[in-house]
Amino acid sequence: MQDNDLLSSDFNMYNAHTMLLHPQLKQDCYIVGKFPLCYLLLHKDANYPWFILVPDREDVTEIYQLPQDDQQQLMTESCELSVTLSRKFKADKLNVAAIGNIVPQLHIHHIVRYRRDVAWPSPIWGKHPPTNYTADNLKKRLQIIESSNMVNFDCYRP
Repeated sequence: MQDNDLLSSDFNMYNAHTMLLHPQLKQDCYIVGKFPLCYLLLHKDANYPWFILVPDREDVTEIYQLPQDDQQQLMTESCELSVTLSRKFKADKLNVAAIGNIVPQLHIHHIVRYRRDVAWPSPIWGKHPPTNYTADNLKKRLQIIESSNMVNFDCYRP
């Protein structure tokens, strides 16, 4: 199995019975698990612990387009993920953003930043070429999430 294919079978299995993921997210990410509302993706750029929440709702491009209950659930899941990432990865800073200029499907980036990372203190986009995960590094990153015991989160594992 190739390094970047470690989660492809899980992605295909879980994506088959849910909303469609934007092609760019499919290309750039692994699916890691599911909260009650959102799928959790891991970006394939190993330069940063970079996770993305994608609400399981079709035709939504902005947070305000979600029903109020979903807006509150999104905030709950984002905060849960943020606390987990900050603690487990010992972040110097956590960047959380819903931008959507290239990928219109609503998705929220959660990027762990360190003063020593390759792009610090600038935004990460376009600063450095992505670095692929090795199988070992990907496994370690996923184990951190799996062992985090986030509330109402189901981690998918091959």
